[in-house]
Amino acid sequence: MTYFAFMGALEQGFAYGFLVLGVYLTFRVLDFPDLTVDGSLPLGAAVSAVTISAGVNPFVSLLFALAAGFAAGAVTGILNTKFKILHLLASILTMIALYSVNLRVMGRPNMTLLGKATVLDPLTNAGIGMFNAAPLLFGIFSALALLLLFWLLHTAFGLAMQATGANRQMITSQGVNTDRVIILTVGLSNGFAAVSGALLCQSQGAADVNMGVGTIVAGLASVIVGETLFGCRSIGRALLAALLGSLVYRLAIALALSLKLGQFSFTPSDLNLLTALLVVIALTLPGLRNKVWRR
Repeated sequence: MTYFAFMGALEQGFAYGFLVLGVYLTFRVLDFPDLTVDGSLPLGAAVSAVTISAGVNPFVSLLFALAAGFAAGAVTGILNTKFKILHLLASILTMIALYSVNLRVMGRPNMTLLGKATVLDPLTNAGIGMFNAAPLLFGIFSALALLLLFWLLHTAFGLAMQATGANRQMITSQGVNTDRVIILTVGLSNGFAAVSGALLCQSQGAADVNMGVGTIVAGLASVIVGETLFGCRSIGRALLAALLGSLVYRLAIALALSLKLGQFSFTPSDLNLLTALLVVIALTLPGLRNKVWRR
């Protein structure tokens, strides 16, 4: 693996770190299978591209993306809690609708940021190369997001969120409005996914309506790989494992794409196959490890 491929993998890992932390909230903390992120990630990219093109500060555009993603996730939560639609189906319905919404936001299938300001400009103007600036800035953003979630999960709302995922009937009997908890948590998760889309849009220089395809699979793969390698015995460790899992996943993909076995080599079209293999390995590794220890 070359230096540029390594730094590119770190950039992708930290940029998708927001998404992975959001996926951890819904799938692990809330026990809510949410596929909305496949639509909220390109929504964040679209909102960021449109606002930057309109002259908005690129850092402020991240807040607009966060708000848009939160709204998309809240729709999924409302469909599930208020209209009693199965959570999986509610998220699929929102994801499908977001494809048209993203086209409406951009007015076209894709939008370029060529010549526009981005969050990386302050670092590149200071003399830091693009390949070093993106991993550094995105790493700082991801670390701040991790600390924010760590604090949130230790608040009263965070404890209600964990209790809702563990035993909804019990926490409802304690007077907690679980519908509100679900709506806010799914909204926050998709807000984080939208920020990932905005960061990717600004680092790649373009937004595309199809950039979210397969996002949920990559997010789940990162969470599972992180839990397998680093454990999840506490909230802090689980959050850190999810973020590190995002880095490991992207590095593993970059390494696989750079390998050549004789005449055979992986291509970007094999990304879904590689993801599936990584998830299978991550899921079966703990069981194999336990068998070895017992022997």
